[in-house]
Amino acid sequence: MRIAMWSGPRNLSTAMMYAFGARGDCAVMDEPFYAPYLAVTGHDHPMAAEIIAAHESDPHVVGRMCRRQGVPHLYMKHMPHHMLSGFPMEWADDCIHVHLIRHPARVIASYAAKREAPVLEDVGFVQQSALHARLGGVVIDSTDIRAEPEVMLRALCDAIGMPFDSDMLRWPAGPRAADGIWARHWYGSVHRSSGIDRAEGPVPQVPAALQPVLDAALPYYLGLHAQRLSPCADTSYR
Repeated sequence: MRIAMWSGPRNLSTAMMYAFGARGDCAVMDEPFYAPYLAVTGHDHPMAAEIIAAHESDPHVVGRMCRRQGVPHLYMKHMPHHMLSGFPMEWADDCIHVHLIRHPARVIASYAAKREAPVLEDVGFVQQSALHARLGGVVIDSTDIRAEPEVMLRALCDAIGMPFDSDMLRWPAGPRAADGIWARHWYGSVHRSSGIDRAEGPVPQVPAALQPVLDAALPYYLGLHAQRLSPCADTSYR
């Protein structure tokens, strides 16, 4: 089974990669299209030159990498906004797709703490909504996962036809061999963790300058949120 997990930044996506990576039957890939995205766009992201130097930056080579097998399951952490026009998508045809979402106010507040003010493209909601419309798949909200990690991970595994493994709930603190080189900048909190974080507090206020980004992202989030996996869902992947 090859699982493509799509999410914007600051969405619990690294913790979910660690949860699947804690299984003995699952290899993981960390944002394989990040280096090609930076190489093409030239965006001034933290560590951009190091990322391009350390990781494969040809999107067609990366597409072939995303077809690899070798263990029963492959979990790929992808960001929708990394999939630029002209990047290959054939590798995704026979994947199981999962769309991880988080309220955009939480995403924007967390992102802005690590990088200067994000724009709508940076947070990925428009691109994720388009990919969901194109690829289908399961939608799951990070707030639900943090509130009830075992319940939601069980529901997700059931929805995609994968047996639940209790190893997904805990892992040793620290970095992983599969981490992208950008982990040094972005993954500090998850490296200090040994499981899914506790439930989140109230939705934060965003700075006035970022309110237009929130206003633009919110309808896309709400459209996906309406289709999210319920903790008591009795469903299978379609």
